[in-house]
Amino acid sequence: MAQKDAVFSEITALDRPGSRPDSDTKTQTSHRVWDPFVRLFHWSVAALFVANAFFTSPKHDLHHWIGYSIAGLVGARILWGVFGSRHARFRDFPPSAAGALSQLRDMATGRRHAHIGHSPLGALMIYNLLVTLLVIAGSGWLMTTDAYWGVKWPKDLHEIAVNWAEFSIAAHIAAVIYESLRLRVNLARAMITGRKDFRRDER
Repeated sequence: MAQKDAVFSEITALDRPGSRPDSDTKTQTSHRVWDPFVRLFHWSVAALFVANAFFTSPKHDLHHWIGYSIAGLVGARILWGVFGSRHARFRDFPPSAAGALSQLRDMATGRRHAHIGHSPLGALMIYNLLVTLLVIAGSGWLMTTDAYWGVKWPKDLHEIAVNWAEFSIAAHIAAVIYESLRLRVNLARAMITGRKDFRRDER
């Protein structure tokens, strides 16, 4: 019974292409997923990254302090990934190439399988962004040190990492919109309220 309950809690939506359930049988389930720290981290990093990318000058101290703040938030998120709430922990969304391929197949075939926590592709994006932000912060700090002042490769690495982060964020936003529509789960709202609302078909 425990195993059945676990499966039910993790697989919250599953529709086969071409199925047309009676609208009278639809129910909605709500799950508390993202704790306050995860939500605060997400929107704080987003705001700070936008500020540094578009509104501050790399020559000014404010740009540097915002970068250090992002690095501090990433460090806190890594600790929270070990000691935090269930869906915030890294063990809840380990990187999985097989899982990512399975999700891509679902997207290609129209099969809907909504995850309570991060999806496999979402997990890969999280790890990608965490590492990229650390590279940006680390290379930016090197550029301020006497040892690497005027050295070309930290600047090149910094610019490459920033460009990659901007591309990744654009892909992330597009994926959130697409998956929200495909799965009928408002993923952006969940990162505000902390809850995911699922539609479940009872046949």
